[in-house]
Amino acid sequence: MLPATSKLCAAISYRHLRNMTGLRRQAAVAISQELSRLASRSPGPSAWIHQVRRRSSLLSSRLEEKPFSEMEMSYIKQGEEALQKSLRILEDQDDWKTETVAGNGDKVLSKVLPDVGKVFRLEVVVDQPLDRVYGELVDNMEQMGDWNPNVKEVRILEKIGKDTVITHEKAAATPGNIVGPRDFVSVRCSRRRGSTCVLAGMSTTYGAMPEQEGFIRAENGPTCMVLRPLPGSPSQTRLTWLLSIDLKGWLPKTIINQVLSQTQVDFAKHLRQRLARPVPAAC
Repeated sequence: MLPATSKLCAAISYRHLRNMTGLRRQAAVAISQELSRLASRSPGPSAWIHQVRRRSSLLSSRLEEKPFSEMEMSYIKQGEEALQKSLRILEDQDDWKTETVAGNGDKVLSKVLPDVGKVFRLEVVVDQPLDRVYGELVDNMEQMGDWNPNVKEVRILEKIGKDTVITHEKAAATPGNIVGPRDFVSVRCSRRRGSTCVLAGMSTTYGAMPEQEGFIRAENGPTCMVLRPLPGSPSQTRLTWLLSIDLKGWLPKTIINQVLSQTQVDFAKHLRQRLARPVPAAC
């Protein structure tokens, strides 16, 4: 199924096929069918995978609202690819190993995948409703550098439609400069359907943002965050963060693993502190 999906999406990028809306619709249907297959495979996360699939079924109608360029269609495809890969990784519940468990129950797990390498999964519960968490991570993503000391800056370079953005992120150096400053150029897509939100992304290239002096251009993805209300407690949100990063440079794996695991634990702590602040009253 995946090869067929890729061929359909790739075909859209050819200039002489840009206006063939029927082909675009076929690509969206293929993506929807792939997510449907994932949803039916296991009883674990299948419910929220199904919700995301329903959201993706709207892709064809959105594509016909505006004539996207070849490059824009390429970025949309990359975002969908990151979403699909992330869901497949999270769907497989086998072989996850515990990296760390915090006193408040926050947990980081990991596993090694043949085609990706080592990935990390953060599982936490945040004492805030989903809309509040979603607003901070999506609507206010450019403010992340204000509250997360591991991030220097997040800047949106381009918005494509309603759900896809190109971003440039600068990561701060670790204490003692064990890992120097890194930066990333990423394509991100968000899918929200009912009570489930998925924020997926992966590294991409963007001509207007070449490598920056003083930073090593690292790569991430597939990566995603899944937000769901805690069953029986809609005022709380379960957050799952799948992290996959290649930091580049000459770094021992033991240091990389420790840094990435700690980054996820720190993120949960700083996110809670941010969300605990009163929301400014609307004027």
